[in-house]
Amino acid sequence: MRFPRASLTMTGTAGGEQPPLPSVEEPSLAGAHTAADMVASMRERLDRTEARLAEQQQLTYLLRDAIMPDPGADLVLPSARIAVRCVPMEERPAGSHHRQVAGEPEQLLNVLGGDWWEASGLPDGRVLLAVGDVSGHGVPAIAHMAQLRHGLAALAMTGQGPGAMLGWLNTLTMTRLDDTTATAVVGLFDPKTLRFTWAGAGHPVPVLVRGGIARPMVAPPGVLLGATRKPAYGVAKVQLRPGDVLVMFTDGLIERRDRDIDEGQAQVLAAAGSLTVTDLPDGVDAMLKTVGGPNPRDDTCLLAVGVLGA
Repeated sequence: MRFPRASLTMTGTAGGEQPPLPSVEEPSLAGAHTAADMVASMRERLDRTEARLAEQQQLTYLLRDAIMPDPGADLVLPSARIAVRCVPMEERPAGSHHRQVAGEPEQLLNVLGGDWWEASGLPDGRVLLAVGDVSGHGVPAIAHMAQLRHGLAALAMTGQGPGAMLGWLNTLTMTRLDDTTATAVVGLFDPKTLRFTWAGAGHPVPVLVRGGIARPMVAPPGVLLGATRKPAYGVAKVQLRPGDVLVMFTDGLIERRDRDIDEGQAQVLAAAGSLTVTDLPDGVDAMLKTVGGPNPRDDTCLLAVGVLGA
């Protein structure tokens, strides 16, 4: 096959010298320089974004700490010794990892959930004991948690029972907390009679430790807060004895990705059997380690009550 000959025309200056060919190095160097600048600029923007997210995270922790009491409290109330441990999740929830690109809005680093607890004496001598969990993470969950916790503290002053208080909290959730559901266990401990009266709203049931054996209590009827406008919350009564340990906790203690909920419940019961009134704080710390330590996907709140006697 014959190829046509290309016609080449040489042009030059009057002196016959050929003009210099365009440099092939300059555009390549310019392109490399531009790419390096783009990478440096992107890194700088990412560093600024991470710094802002760190500030937002710190603000979230400060907000939680301002609303909640000491997450590692050890209390002595009438006829009871109390140990509380609230442990934040170890990593960000799924979907919350932030990587900013051009045009993408910044996101709040959601690292804290709506777990809460309450243990306080009431004017009539009884002790309010409660744990709860609000759906979601971050500032919205913490704000809703604050409304429920402080609302419960106010409702307890009415002298009404746990069932009535949960009914009012449900009304608060339905009318004031948009698109929110929550769970809770609310109880009243009477130091004179050592009787524990409680109600639950879709929450893990308390565990009673007696004689080194831990058993879950039988749950009265009760749906989670925010599910329906007119729920009925049943009430259960348990007669406690000196030396008993009552354990209340949020679902972060039993729910893990690497095990089913029944296995988590079994581990909690086995670990709780070692709790004693005399060594309650250390026992609670050991229990948290036994069941797996901090939950990588959810906060955990544990409230243990050791009965001292009437």
